[in-house]
Amino acid sequence: MLGKAVVVYPSCHYSNIPSFHSSSCLEYEMKTALLGLSQSGKSTIFSALSGKAIPPAGLNVIEEAIVPVPDERLLWLEKLYQPEKRVHATVDVLDLPGFSFTDEHGRAAARRLIGQIRTVEMLVLMVRAFEDPSVPPYRNSVNPKRDLAELQTELLLSDLELVTTRIEKLEKQVTRPTKTQAQDKAELALQKRLQEAIEAEKPISSAIQTEDELATIKSLGFLTLKPMAVVINVGENDLDKSFDLGDVMGGAVPAVTMCAKLEHELAQLDEESRATFKADLGIQESAAEKFVQICYSALGLISFLTVGSDEVRAWPIRKGTIAWDAAGKVHSDIKRGFIRAETMAYDDLKALGDEKAVKAAGKMRLEGKEYVVKDGDIINFRFNV
Repeated sequence: MLGKAVVVYPSCHYSNIPSFHSSSCLEYEMKTALLGLSQSGKSTIFSALSGKAIPPAGLNVIEEAIVPVPDERLLWLEKLYQPEKRVHATVDVLDLPGFSFTDEHGRAAARRLIGQIRTVEMLVLMVRAFEDPSVPPYRNSVNPKRDLAELQTELLLSDLELVTTRIEKLEKQVTRPTKTQAQDKAELALQKRLQEAIEAEKPISSAIQTEDELATIKSLGFLTLKPMAVVINVGENDLDKSFDLGDVMGGAVPAVTMCAKLEHELAQLDEESRATFKADLGIQESAAEKFVQICYSALGLISFLTVGSDEVRAWPIRKGTIAWDAAGKVHSDIKRGFIRAETMAYDDLKALGDEKAVKAAGKMRLEGKEYVVKDGDIINFRFNV
């Protein structure tokens, strides 16, 4: 049966084929942990992103919020197709209480919290670069480079603890003749290389030699193997200031500056007042836009789009994803019965005005399974089930 995919959220339904239970919807979970030292302004940014109130000081729990990914393309598509709903991609953000490594009590509390985020996909490290006499700085001075180095060191130490525990377990296992003895010996050698790398303050990745080795340790959730990004929290007058973080993060980690206090104030305004305020201050992007862009950059993500009378929707995927796998993101049955991906670029649709004009201009394409999906592709999957 030939079908045209029409996405409905939260359940999945497609025209010409039966409805499916929502558990069949293949969602991409982009879970990010927001980390920072005490008084870095991290929870203020989290409040601006999520709309939640800033948690009381001393509340030692992890907050969580689903943050929609701002995408102006969906707003334009909504006007064109007049769907029942507009569905943005989302980022699941975890806000950890501010860390303090100045004493053993604070260090132990931080280690417990850090141990709870090994399943997230990426880490965003927030450091303070603003002066405010009413907010005492960490270690009595404002030094973003020092704070970032301390965070990085503590993540390495946490991974070292995990490696040490794993080595102790494997050393016992390899003495017993079991079916997994050979694999255990190979992993033990790998874990010892990881230990040497961490103790030399080198990235764990430098000790991993093959994809198989990476797959072996993936489930352990090493924090320093995860994609990372840095947010530098500045004062209102320093939004254009640049910061030299040296080689603390290895030079390949994306960084962005934002003012948490200002972003929190903007988030309290209605849309019209917010736009006016941003224009007066010369702010081009909101905290949510900057945050999502830095997450997408660190994770190597893009979005393809689907349109219809019931919804317009953005689907986050990895760069380099082929059409066949993108179809599976919408629904496993579409991937199974994949025939072609009817594709047009968002920019072409916006420039030409509607689908009819896109087709007349020869800009509508039929792509096969191996087509590499591009950011902003609008796709209608043709399939047979």
